[in-house]
Amino acid sequence: MAREINLVPDVKNEMLKAMKIRNYTFFACIVVAIASIVVALIFWSIAAGQQAVADSKKKTLDTLSSKVNSYSDLSDFLTIKDQLGTLSSLSSNRRVLSRTFNILAALIPAGPDSITISQLDINLEESSPKIEFEGQANANTEPYIDYNVLDSFKKSMQYMRYDYGEYVDKEGNTIPAYCMIENAADGSTFRDEKKGYYALWLINGEGCDPSEETDAPLLGEEDEDLEINKLDLTTDIALDTKNKSGYTTEEYEGQQVVRIWRTPQFDEWYKEDDRVVEGQPSMTLDGTISGVPHFNSSCITYVGTEQENGKKPTWSSMNESCLLVPDGTDGISITNSSNGRENDEFSTLVLRFTAEITFDPEVFAFKNHHMLALGPTNRVNVTDSYVQIQSIFAERASDCDENDAACTTINTNGGGEN
Repeated sequence: MAREINLVPDVKNEMLKAMKIRNYTFFACIVVAIASIVVALIFWSIAAGQQAVADSKKKTLDTLSSKVNSYSDLSDFLTIKDQLGTLSSLSSNRRVLSRTFNILAALIPAGPDSITISQLDINLEESSPKIEFEGQANANTEPYIDYNVLDSFKKSMQYMRYDYGEYVDKEGNTIPAYCMIENAADGSTFRDEKKGYYALWLINGEGCDPSEETDAPLLGEEDEDLEINKLDLTTDIALDTKNKSGYTTEEYEGQQVVRIWRTPQFDEWYKEDDRVVEGQPSMTLDGTISGVPHFNSSCITYVGTEQENGKKPTWSSMNESCLLVPDGTDGISITNSSNGRENDEFSTLVLRFTAEITFDPEVFAFKNHHMLALGPTNRVNVTDSYVQIQSIFAERASDCDENDAACTTINTNGGGEN
């Protein structure tokens, strides 16, 4: 039997193993070093490429910047761009000064007890718009100088309301404000003695029928401070005919228009639930209107109450949120009052006074369309026509002469601040 004898010492075997490990380690280090160099070269090439691209872009930007800076009207362009960016904000904060006359027409009493204005100061810049005016009160009956006229005027502030909203077609689509005519040529409001107030819809105007698709540009909302020519239209539709959208039209100053009632036609529109026909005028007891062009009020709500024996419902209107003078009697301040005489042929005795009234800012907001001022006795005025407001203004009453006994000694009713 053969026998193997290991003549290599153990220490020699350990040395051989150590040399193998050394060789493997050295080889691995070489491989890692080569890989590191390759990776470094890759990253360097990427960085170099990015730098080249950045240099190219910078050169392009420098060229463009040089061209832009050489533009002679650059400052004007930047100003216009900045202004265009603020149009939305400006529009939402815009206020309509001309509504002052609508408000005054509803505020100032007309009749035996009259008030005229000799000086007017309007401040719409603050969060709470104010109107300050100097006026004179005339009772037109003995003793003429009557504080009750001024006291009644002050107390009426708590009953003043306003209304605004949108006109819509029979499908409920909003009709642009510039397509509506609410006043006649003399500034008077369109009103039917039996049916109430209404407006005229220029349905054939460009972009005025919301049910039709149009490529016309958006003209924006009506600017009530500017006189807009709403009658520059052409049409050959005959009087009292149906237009292509199925609305009955009538002629107004040579144009075809659709009458839209601002005052609901309760008896004509009311239908019981089982009698409602799609596309036909309908008004429910909760005031919901459909199937007919009408006015969607943001302030006034209508409620109907059923009656027995088949009688027609009774209707009531409510407007509790849109207060013209939110603070009521506290919203008007009478700073001073004194006796005086009007500058007329009769030198009528009057009570001069100065008042400041604070209004709800929503009344003057441009975004609120078709604004109405509602007086305490349901007086309605929607026009700034000089014909209707000229009687509000008068020359300032004169001071009383020292020897004017009637002016200085006359008895007055009520009280006030002197």
